[in-house]
Amino acid sequence: MPSKQELPIIHRPTVAIGLEGSANKLGVGIIRHFPRPSSKSDPRPPAQILANIRHTYITPPGEGFLPRDTAKHHRSFVVKLVKDALKTSGLTPNDIDCVCFTQGPGMGAPLQSVAIAARTISMMWDKPLVGVNHCIGHIEMGREITGANNPVVLYVSGGNTQVIAYSHRRYRIFGETLDIAVGNCLDRFARTLQIPNDPSPGFNIELLAKKGKHYVELPYTVKGMDVSMSGILAFIDGLANDIANGKLRYAEDGEIITNEDLCFSLQETIFAMLVEITERAMAHVGSQQVLIVGGVGCNERLQEMMGIMARDRGGAVYATDERFCIDNGIMIAHAGLLAYETGFRTSLQDSVCTQRFRTDEVFIAWRDD
Repeated sequence: MPSKQELPIIHRPTVAIGLEGSANKLGVGIIRHFPRPSSKSDPRPPAQILANIRHTYITPPGEGFLPRDTAKHHRSFVVKLVKDALKTSGLTPNDIDCVCFTQGPGMGAPLQSVAIAARTISMMWDKPLVGVNHCIGHIEMGREITGANNPVVLYVSGGNTQVIAYSHRRYRIFGETLDIAVGNCLDRFARTLQIPNDPSPGFNIELLAKKGKHYVELPYTVKGMDVSMSGILAFIDGLANDIANGKLRYAEDGEIITNEDLCFSLQETIFAMLVEITERAMAHVGSQQVLIVGGVGCNERLQEMMGIMARDRGGAVYATDERFCIDNGIMIAHAGLLAYETGFRTSLQDSVCTQRFRTDEVFIAWRDD
C-alpha cells in the first residue's frame, strides 16, 4: 500500500458501495467522497451518504442467531438491498468506483455469504474489490460523522470490546475483553430473561434498566487494561434464575429485587469497568476525546457515564445514533473508499474472509503519523 506521501491524486468525486454482514445485520451503503484539497492544512470535504439500507435477522425471545440461519437470511436479502441502495442513491453500477465488503472479524458463514455477493457484484460490474476490517469501518465512520479528530476509541459490540488509540498508521489496542464481548454479555442475559430480540436484546435490556431502582453488587473484573465479563454473566444469571424459581432477594430498603434491578446493576457494573479502562488509555496517550462506536455505543447510559468521566478530565464524548453505531453498510463503504483512494485493492484470491481479523493488523495509509 502506498505511503501517505505517495497517495494518488484524484481530481473527481469517488463512489463506493459497501456490504456488511458480519453478524445478524445485513447492510448495504453507498457513499461519495470529494477530492482532497490541494493544501494539507485544509480539511477534507464531508462525505456524502447516498444510501444506508439495513435488514436484521431477528430470532424468537430466548434464542440467539445461528451462523447457518443468519447466512441464509443474508443470501435471501442481499440482492434486494443492493437494488434498494442503488434506487435510493439514484446511481447506476457505472457510477460506482469500487465494491467494498466486510472481510472480518465476524461469524464465518454470514461473512462468507456477503463476501460471495461482493465478489459477484465486482465481476458483474467490472469494479475492483476492497476488503474492509469491520472495526476500522466503525472507527472511520464514527470519526466522519462526529468530527472527532484523534480520539481514544471505545469499540463495544456483540462480538468485540476494545479500547483503541491511533499511532503510527495503526489503530493500537490498549485493552480488550479477555472472554466475551459486552454486547454478547447483554444479549445472553436477555435470553436468560426471555426478553424479545426485536429491535435488539441490548436495547430492551436498556429499557428495563431505566426502570431499575436498586443496585445489586456484582463481580467487578478489571485486569490491568483488560476486562472479563463471563463471570459477571454467570453470577447474574444465577440471580435471575433464583427470581424465576421464586427464591426472592431483598434490597436494603426491604423491597424485592426485580429483573429491572438486575438489568440496571449489570449495566452499571460493566459500563463502569469500560469507563475505567478508557480513562486510563486517555491518560496514557494524552487525549481529551472519547469516541464510542459499535452497537452498544447507542446505549444512553454508557454515553452518560463516559461523558461524566470525560468532562471531569476537561474532555468530551463523541457518539453516533443507531444509523451508524449499529452494523451498517455505509461504514464499510466509507472505510473501503478511504483505502481505495490510497491505491489499495483486494484481489479475488485474497478476498477470503477471516473470523479473527485484528484491528491493529490494518495499515492506515490515509492518516498522518
